[in-house]
Amino acid sequence: SLQSKLLELEAQLLAKLLELEKEQTTASGERDKQDIEKELSILQNRIAELEQGYPGYHPENFKLSFSVRTNYMYGRMKKTLPELYAFTICLWLKSKTTSGSGTPFSYSVHGQPNEIVLLEWGHNPMELLINDKVTQLPVSLKDGMWHHICVAWTTRDGMWTAFQDGKKKGSNENLSAWHPIKPNGVIIFGQEQDAVGGRFDATQAFVGEVSQFNMWDRVLTNSEIEGIANCTMPLSGNLIHWDDRQVDIFGGATKSPFESCEERLGH
Repeated sequence: SLQSKLLELEAQLLAKLLELEKEQTTASGERDKQDIEKELSILQNRIAELEQGYPGYHPENFKLSFSVRTNYMYGRMKKTLPELYAFTICLWLKSKTTSGSGTPFSYSVHGQPNEIVLLEWGHNPMELLINDKVTQLPVSLKDGMWHHICVAWTTRDGMWTAFQDGKKKGSNENLSAWHPIKPNGVIIFGQEQDAVGGRFDATQAFVGEVSQFNMWDRVLTNSEIEGIANCTMPLSGNLIHWDDRQVDIFGGATKSPFESCEERLGH
């Protein structure tokens, strides 16, 4: 409700701002113009404060929601990646479908739209794609609850490890061994990219909620991942840090406050 009140207030301020700007163009006296400019300045400062957030606002405490399966609803990370020889990606996910939740995120580069993709389609298990090579992951989102998912990978032998809710679920090798992750691509939430930053397919769109996407340029330890998942040891990604100001949304995707750890973990 706080979020909706803030949005309503911001809309009212913007309407008043437009009204004042119109008055400014028709104001007859110098005194009228000065008064309007002063009021405009106050309103613009208030809007800037709102955009920065409210008391107690933390830019990482938000989630993205994708309510329906479309080819136009998505989020886009402003930051990109350097060349990588290892990574760990962790995020919170809640699926709104019992099967085939879609693509929570994808990373696409020129010449390779499937550089890094997390995807669940049909009745298949969730899959991790690296450089268009695929492996099935022993994780599941089918119960409609929040789950903490981590995938770690290293170019050496193409070794990958998957974690769900802080517990190691499986690992293997030969997933794009000796392939460095290419730099300067685009990270998209909620869609699988068939071209850099676009050409989405509605059948692969994610339906559900995403939060706390963080990425590191190393393989995290099991205890670090467990600490993030059970909220005892928060750890921000050194490559990508989940930040409201770094994620743009399009096509009806929404941002809203993210539940506390206690709520997510069902305590």
